[in-house]
Amino acid sequence: MRATPCLSKSFFGRSVEEFKRLSNIVFKQEGIKGAQGPYQLHSFRTPDSVEECKVMSDVDIGGFSNASLDWIPSEQDSDSPSSAQSIPNRNGYVRFHGNISTKLPTDRPDVQRTGYAAFRTNDRGPTVFGRSLWNTDPYQYLAMRVKSDGRSYLVNVQTESIVPTDLHQHRLFAKRPGEWETVLIRWNDFVRTNHGIVTEPQTEILRSKVRTVGVGLTDRVPGPFELCIESIWATNDADEAGGPADMSALKAGELKNKHGEKITWT
Repeated sequence: MRATPCLSKSFFGRSVEEFKRLSNIVFKQEGIKGAQGPYQLHSFRTPDSVEECKVMSDVDIGGFSNASLDWIPSEQDSDSPSSAQSIPNRNGYVRFHGNISTKLPTDRPDVQRTGYAAFRTNDRGPTVFGRSLWNTDPYQYLAMRVKSDGRSYLVNVQTESIVPTDLHQHRLFAKRPGEWETVLIRWNDFVRTNHGIVTEPQTEILRSKVRTVGVGLTDRVPGPFELCIESIWATNDADEAGGPADMSALKAGELKNKHGEKITWT
């Protein structure tokens, strides 16, 4: 007898992981006491983590930007790191890199705008408990361990929204470009958008049904880019970022509202 797809090893593997997660919530009484620790959304510490992501760029519509997502085993030790935050990453991570081009395709008059690249996690498969989604409702922050080149990246979160093309977005503010750091974003600070335009009315992000997370670069500045990411998780610990956010770094980005005005992040 041939096994059906729902009886595959990956199906059972996901089901076992979800059972362990739910059992842990009950055992620790997190429904009463609240979340007791970080909640891993996606780790890039193993090679197969890249296969669980999708890379996109304007090449899909005839543009000339390119993007890749490569797994890197670890970094070499530094002889004299300047601080604890600049210690080389001894875990595996991914390198999201490529080149942005704003050149328009000559054979596609319908394409009026190019110059973007992005990646996101794939939709998670089903389990015996139903569709596999991330429930981040007990957590205040989305956390990311990154090393940025300082460009204006956007963090993209997709939920089980009524409108499938809706995204919730927020700027990825790196305080120390070129060094590893942990960046925290409040879940309720994400802005609901559709095709790069802020959607009205704004609704609170559906934190209990998160489908995918990812990063995009839409600043349309020609040239190379590179962003390294070790892991993405949900947390309630504001100290994971190593101190309060640098509010002087907040500024208007490329994201616009329905009136064409640039969004200023607060």
